[in-house]
Amino acid sequence: MAEISSQVQDDAKEREEGRSVYGTGVGMKIPRESEVWRGWGGTEEKPIKGEVFTWNFYGFCTYFILTVLVPVVFPLIISKAGPDPPEPPQGWLQSFKGLKCPQKEMQLYVGLAHREITAGGKGFSPLAWTSLSWITGIILSTPFLGVTAFYLDRGYGQQVVAGIATGIGALFCLPAGFFKKSGAFLPYIAAIVAANAVATAWNNRHLGLLIRGFTGSKIPKSQFPNRRSVGSKLSLYSTSAGCFGAVIMASFTCLMLNHSDQFTALWVVSIFSGLLWGLSLIHIFSTIRGSGGSDDTLDDSVPIVHVLSIFRFPHAAATLALNFLSSFMVICIFGSTTLYASGYLCLKSHNILFLWLTYFLVPLISLPLAHRLQQFMKLDTEKMLVLAFILSTVTSAFGFYYRGGIWSKSFMLLFAAIQGTASGLFHALGIVLLLDCTPAGKEGAFCSWYSWVGALGACAGFTWATAFPGSISKAFGVSLCAGLVGMILLIFGNISSFKGAKSAGHIIKKHKTGAGDHFKGSETSDIPNEA
Repeated sequence: MAEISSQVQDDAKEREEGRSVYGTGVGMKIPRESEVWRGWGGTEEKPIKGEVFTWNFYGFCTYFILTVLVPVVFPLIISKAGPDPPEPPQGWLQSFKGLKCPQKEMQLYVGLAHREITAGGKGFSPLAWTSLSWITGIILSTPFLGVTAFYLDRGYGQQVVAGIATGIGALFCLPAGFFKKSGAFLPYIAAIVAANAVATAWNNRHLGLLIRGFTGSKIPKSQFPNRRSVGSKLSLYSTSAGCFGAVIMASFTCLMLNHSDQFTALWVVSIFSGLLWGLSLIHIFSTIRGSGGSDDTLDDSVPIVHVLSIFRFPHAAATLALNFLSSFMVICIFGSTTLYASGYLCLKSHNILFLWLTYFLVPLISLPLAHRLQQFMKLDTEKMLVLAFILSTVTSAFGFYYRGGIWSKSFMLLFAAIQGTASGLFHALGIVLLLDCTPAGKEGAFCSWYSWVGALGACAGFTWATAFPGSISKAFGVSLCAGLVGMILLIFGNISSFKGAKSAGHIIKKHKTGAGDHFKGSETSDIPNEA
């Protein structure tokens, strides 16, 4: 009995230490007594340090999937699976803009843009085939997300759903080079996209449970800045870790392009991607959290009613439109810039790598600083998203204005840093805004919609960017319009994280008693700033 009691005390101590992993940065007091905690309506255990660490590790293992693996690695592999592309009209030693270019760089670009794959009587380039495979994966994920969305909010089988999806996605990365046929990559990419959509829905839902674990489900108005701080810090730091994983994969891809047998070398990149993705299972199966919903949020016994309940919450539904626009902008700018720099400006492979490194490395610094800025200026999540749209719109505007010029390397590196920061803010804070507007017990359904719409927006952006590889004005022009629409929606659309949280039931009035309010006489503790 003494040993059991000691173990219980150790576990309680670990939970209490985990409580201080993420702070508010505003010196707020959070009641610690379990009675007060339950009085606020919270039903989640406070996360321990290990759970927060594996949460960041999950971002490291998965962020690269829709930023490097699908839009970069697979088009390159497909281009190497077919015959060599024909020589362009201007020859191999000149870019499409008339600049001198090494033959290797032009062959790489023409191989991506040449329509060498025939299906249904139509020709597809490796880029177009990737787009077709991408949308196939989204269509494939639709029924699975529709089914799993209900069960993500019920019982304790959520880890099984996420584990199966992750295992399938990682497994389909391994045999990418078994058949040196361009058409054979469609099922691989489709399965990876579908599996990632399901796993992302689970992970976003888990973020909602972590936030409730740190702050409680129902909190007074005065404590809402604490919820906002915890959510943004968790998500921003996880995205920073994900950017570091993307740096590794982008660098590995460029390194393997220097091999003589590029098809096999890129196959190795795909295998490594599957192994890295598989490591995210550590986070999935090391944390066990149930539905965590309160009685008033588990009233949708019919799955279809539960899945469609997001449209009863206008603020949450509006975040889907924002997610589509931001995902479209991010991939469209990334893809069109990379193609233009390769086939028209004829940047060498190592310069393309420098662009990617800038794009993914700068957020390692800028995202934590963005959290400090948010805390210092006491900005809402929607205001931070306006900042992200401004940064991305500025990038699109400059790209569109100078569409006919020869971009300097310093110019491109500057806007790679700006757009990389905007991309990280979109990825990190969009889901925080959704979860603020999501009732407890409906995170799985709302996050399934968010994951599906985000994948659809990214696919649309990639398709538009690669459909006109020689017309940079079309890609940047549409991205510019998407950014303006996003800002108008945020500023004039009455989207508010606080109003959304209030309608979702997260904000309650402080109940008072004869001796004072709930907080009087409660044991409190400052949450430190350091992670």
